[in-house]
Amino acid sequence: MRIVKVPLGLRSYPIKIGAGMLARLGEECARLKLGSRCALLSDSNVGPRFAKLAQQSLARAGCDSVLITVPAGETAKSLKTVQTGYNQLAAHRLERKSFIVALGGGVVGDLAGFLAATYLRGIAFVQVPTTLLAQVDSSVGGKVGVNLKAGKNLVGAFHQPRLVLCDLNTLATLPKREYRSGLAEVIKYGVIRDAVFFRRLERAMPKLLRRDPRVLAEVVAHCCKIKAEVVLKDETESGLRAILNFGHTIGHALEAVSHYGKYLHGEAIAIGQVAAARLSQRLLGLPERDVERITNLFRRAGLPTGVKLNVSQRQKVLAAMKLDKKVSGGEIKFVLAGRIGKARFGCPVPAALLEQILDPQPSTRNNH
Repeated sequence: MRIVKVPLGLRSYPIKIGAGMLARLGEECARLKLGSRCALLSDSNVGPRFAKLAQQSLARAGCDSVLITVPAGETAKSLKTVQTGYNQLAAHRLERKSFIVALGGGVVGDLAGFLAATYLRGIAFVQVPTTLLAQVDSSVGGKVGVNLKAGKNLVGAFHQPRLVLCDLNTLATLPKREYRSGLAEVIKYGVIRDAVFFRRLERAMPKLLRRDPRVLAEVVAHCCKIKAEVVLKDETESGLRAILNFGHTIGHALEAVSHYGKYLHGEAIAIGQVAAARLSQRLLGLPERDVERITNLFRRAGLPTGVKLNVSQRQKVLAAMKLDKKVSGGEIKFVLAGRIGKARFGCPVPAALLEQILDPQPSTRNNH
């Protein structure tokens, strides 16, 4: 087992990474004295597979749990689902000393975290991420929330989990497309913060695609370590933490205009990161060779690196970007990279250049 600590004073918590961690869920929650009642929130894909094991573990530790299941997919991240969740928590008499366990991918984690942040003005919650994307990114750092029709994550809060439990065994059952989607966030950490890690990914990509347990454990732990360092320096995203959004401005806009149906999150931000690399080349002098290395690594991971947009679609994407949380004074601010391993946030991008980068290009989307 690997342990990464997120040191936030009284709100510090460990990220525990290893095979078979789900069976230890109850024991770990009991150690933290989280309470004797909890709600286990999962989705229609993950619940049937892992909820029984989680509930048995909680029961062994003397914790009575109720299972709440939401539909799988991004569309579940809505205020309507939240309202249903509140009613279920109230019906099951969850109290201030109760807690919520998020068992699933990023959608479940964001949703469960938002419920925990707002129900009874805030109760404890535990993240048990079952996708690669959630293990390396969304389960760590305390950003929770839901989507509006206007855009992604526009309603939310900062609410840190008490524990993150990453069971690497859950990744074995992940569909290939979902697994590859998670690699987009893995690659991002190399681009924004760690050139040595990026080189390691270039070498290790075949093993990562085979889900080699040793390589996976190292990669998940390293990504969590980078994210923990960034969150420690800027918990509420007033500065440095914004670098974690590299590729997300365009990626989130693509997700929104396609109604969260066409692209998985990782696919959309892979396209966004390649576009951000091309913007970085024009505005910060990111070398052409680095743009190629970034594009090739996404391609080797089986992720899309471009998108065909007609004039109307391009206008919709630009409009969606203007609703991004990082817009300031009506101006879209981007995270760009001057070189691999070194990102800069708050970069203004001229509208004409943005249009140019979003110009229709041959699609490089791989078949999944």
